[in-house]
Amino acid sequence: MSAAYNLGDLFAPSSMGERVALIDCRDWDAPRSYTYQRIDELADACARGLLKRGLARGSTVAILSSNRAEFLVAYLGAMRAGLVAVPVNFRFPADTISYIMRDAAIQAVFYDADCRASLPAGVPAIGFDDPGPDGFQALLDLGPFETVRPEHGEPAMVLYTSGSSGRPKGVPLSHDGQLWAIQQRSRAGSFTKERLLIAAPLFHMNGLGTAKFVFAAGASMVVLPRFEVRRYIEAVDRFQCTWLTGVPTMFALVVREREMLARFDLSAVRYVRMGSAPATQQLIDATKACFPNASISLVYGTTESGPVAFGPHPQGHPKPDTALGWPVAGVEVRFATAAMEEAGEGVLLIRTPAMMRGYLNLAEKTRKVLTPDGWYMTGDVLKRAPEGYYTFTGRADDMINCGGENIFPAEVETLLARHPGIAEASVVGVADDIKGEKPVAFVVLKPGARLSEDDVKRYALANAPAFQHPRRVKFMAELPLAGTNKVDRHALRRLAEREWPTIE
Repeated sequence: MSAAYNLGDLFAPSSMGERVALIDCRDWDAPRSYTYQRIDELADACARGLLKRGLARGSTVAILSSNRAEFLVAYLGAMRAGLVAVPVNFRFPADTISYIMRDAAIQAVFYDADCRASLPAGVPAIGFDDPGPDGFQALLDLGPFETVRPEHGEPAMVLYTSGSSGRPKGVPLSHDGQLWAIQQRSRAGSFTKERLLIAAPLFHMNGLGTAKFVFAAGASMVVLPRFEVRRYIEAVDRFQCTWLTGVPTMFALVVREREMLARFDLSAVRYVRMGSAPATQQLIDATKACFPNASISLVYGTTESGPVAFGPHPQGHPKPDTALGWPVAGVEVRFATAAMEEAGEGVLLIRTPAMMRGYLNLAEKTRKVLTPDGWYMTGDVLKRAPEGYYTFTGRADDMINCGGENIFPAEVETLLARHPGIAEASVVGVADDIKGEKPVAFVVLKPGARLSEDDVKRYALANAPAFQHPRRVKFMAELPLAGTNKVDRHALRRLAEREWPTIE
């Protein structure tokens, strides 16, 4: 990684030659390759064009688009110009998108053709697919550009949380904080020969963080417009990708495609990194079987504190496959209470150089999650082993209280995934007058498996405490996904309320 000071200027094109930085697969039949030199030229041209339109330093610029090269060019260009980039989840309803535009005081928005209908009125719009005077090509102003040098703590971007409960919250993130996170990811060695496949959305920390890592490491990336399991598998073979990243749900869908996997050469894959959600040992084992030359690891991070928290032990001590690892240098972690600290399990607090200073326009919510001395209350429950490594247990707000017993859905999901006939399971709580809540399960069976609701209940009762067993089970062809490709628990809760208004 070059000595970057602006998050939009992560590489030195003079040292890259004509190395391919990005392959855009929006047109699958004719993918378009971009060299580092070309990405640099376009990012500078975008920065020049934005400033020529009168945008001042610190102005916010939104990006409302599926994955594509122009998304990253606009993202880099805005930050080079000293503007604040705001990637927006295009799957949000139009009224939520309008709220974000107002909340972030957006001065201009880049968009693709599919998102045109979601554009709010009154915000200057720059269409990636618009060939006219208001389009992206017309904005570009080719020529040299001196990247803005940010002040310490100056915002580079604002990412919005998923908004699963209430309005999404804006998380301003600084240049220096995010550069620290990228340096942590890049310092383990040379990655110039790696080719990473990105299908997770670029509006989310998972996909966006991976793209920035590629630029900083001098690697190359293959960018799919969205995750489609068959296209994803085909891309691994076609472009001989060496590094796969995504949320566990994506890989759960991949490993189910046994016949397709057998037809393609997947031997180039050397790294598989899963993040943003827990993964079971069964999923890790199945992923290893699909990619036998790859190391599989789980990563943990939050938008508010940065994408880097845990990693391997400095002396190479072993850990279980499902563990996250040990805190990396510069990261502090502790549990929320002394009792949790003594027990080695509880809600995690974290403090990193990549930490946000507070939610955008939400002082009260900021006070609820940030301590005066800079610790962030994650809401995630983790467990610390005697050897010092940490394992994710579940979200505190997902916990089900059944008659005084605390049930973490991930624990029951891990149990159910051990059944040889179950491919995936998701567990949520349903209100109950007597117990408070009772767990119910949504289950996807493996191809050819035959199970009844009673079979699943008996398996859970035989292998776990009785209070954990799902009181009702619904079989599904697939689990619903949120815009970030994670299982949409809120959709499942709504479905459970409709399916089982009362549970015996």
